[in-house]
Amino acid sequence: MLNARSPYRLHFAQNASLITLSLLFLPVSTFLLFASYVARPFLSNEDAPRKRIEHSADDRKPILRPKTILVTGVGMTKGLFLARAFYKAGHNVIGADFEPNGIPVCGRFSKALRRFYSLPKPNKTAGTAYYIDALLHIVRKEEVDLWVSCSGVASAVEDGQAKEVLERRSDVRCVQFDVLTTQMLHEKDTFIAQTQRLGLPTPETHNVTSRAAVHKVLHESPRTKKQYIMKSVGVDDSSRGDMTVLPKRTVSETYNHVSAIPISGEKPWVLQQFIKGREYCTHALIVNKEVKAFVACPSSELLMHYEALPSDSALSRAMLRFTEEFARRSGGNMTGHLSFDFLIEEAVSEKGAHMTLLPIECNPRAHTAVVLFQGQEKAMSEAYLSALDPVVNGAGVVGGPNGNGYTEEHSEHSSPIIPAKTRLNINGYAALPPESSAPVTPANPPRCYWLGHDIVTFLLLPLLYNNINVSAYLQGCSTFLEHVLWWSDGTFVLWDPLPAWWLYHVYWPGQFAAALVGRRKWTRVNVSTCKVFGC
Repeated sequence: MLNARSPYRLHFAQNASLITLSLLFLPVSTFLLFASYVARPFLSNEDAPRKRIEHSADDRKPILRPKTILVTGVGMTKGLFLARAFYKAGHNVIGADFEPNGIPVCGRFSKALRRFYSLPKPNKTAGTAYYIDALLHIVRKEEVDLWVSCSGVASAVEDGQAKEVLERRSDVRCVQFDVLTTQMLHEKDTFIAQTQRLGLPTPETHNVTSRAAVHKVLHESPRTKKQYIMKSVGVDDSSRGDMTVLPKRTVSETYNHVSAIPISGEKPWVLQQFIKGREYCTHALIVNKEVKAFVACPSSELLMHYEALPSDSALSRAMLRFTEEFARRSGGNMTGHLSFDFLIEEAVSEKGAHMTLLPIECNPRAHTAVVLFQGQEKAMSEAYLSALDPVVNGAGVVGGPNGNGYTEEHSEHSSPIIPAKTRLNINGYAALPPESSAPVTPANPPRCYWLGHDIVTFLLLPLLYNNINVSAYLQGCSTFLEHVLWWSDGTFVLWDPLPAWWLYHVYWPGQFAAALVGRRKWTRVNVSTCKVFGC
């Protein structure tokens, strides 16, 4: 992997080779694009759900009044998936996103969108004013009912600011936390502090603003037998992949490593206990403090292959229970996306093995794991649209049109639903009230990968190593073939093939060309989130 110290000629070769790779695959991809358009009327029935929910007035079933839903972040897989889900559920979808370097994002060309808007990116000079004004203009012009924010890592707090303005100056409802909640969850130190205040378990975490503070903690390591990993509190692409375990083998190695870290009061870090265990991540939709949709899956530092844990597994249930407790104990009227990263600490004693679930980070935004809800578009749509339900004392109100667009008949003497009292279970976590419905979880979830990523990482990169391991390379080729045959590409779908074609043959080549022109260096990219990790 290249880094900031790598010669520019290697970064040049990296960009040029990826552009060339895109050109080499262009004829095959274009053939598949047109083949998809030809086959779509015979093999795809994406419009069937839309037609089924258009009931006649003679039916005694509800009549759907389609909502207008704004989804931002449609250039990323998670935003594109949700836009497609709302489209298949019969709603009108407006898409919007930033377009780095002026290169159109792939979601712009999705069949699911009725209209697309390019958004101005917040910056230090203009702040968020232009961005929020653009969102407000879209909401008013399109008469948007619901805004579903699919933030990137660098714009989550700005979306929190936008939520407060939009709900104050328009009738739109937002699936997005307010700015204070978003900031608290986004920063590693304040998230851990909040989790501890809520009485939930956390790994040992120290806030450090100087190298002396780091060495003070590490000095106790021989006595406590604990090891640590340093993480920047803010967004820092150059250090994100650094999983160096401290202290190192010798004192001098430790001092040399810490001395290279840019740490100060203006750029604080956290020193977090290193947990030797499996890593998992979650995606949860929270509406009025209630978990409406949830999925958990194995994770890694740069996750590009998604497999859902069975929703009835002990691990999945434990992570769901933690999410429910966090939302319930946090107070307020939490509505937004809540995604946790967990580590499983395992301890073995004479009494057997004991596993502890420890949250290490929180992402107050949608997670790419949402793609594991393929096939449940209607249920997911209803879960999101529950954010439109009127709220009285934290509960939905019966009577009149509900958030899903259905008109329901009730007695004129109907009264508001009163939430049940919380019931504690034996673990100290609150059980669901009787009235609460179980969250939507994946049913027969696909396993997801990204073809472009796998071609490079499994087939091409190993060939650049000086001492190639033939056995490992063949195993990588076998894994690649398994993904192509049995897994689902996260971006490509038969009824909407253009976004995937555009992603690999316009968007990414354009970004690599921009890096060449600007002489910018980068270490890696995340195909699913369109994130370029600079260095």
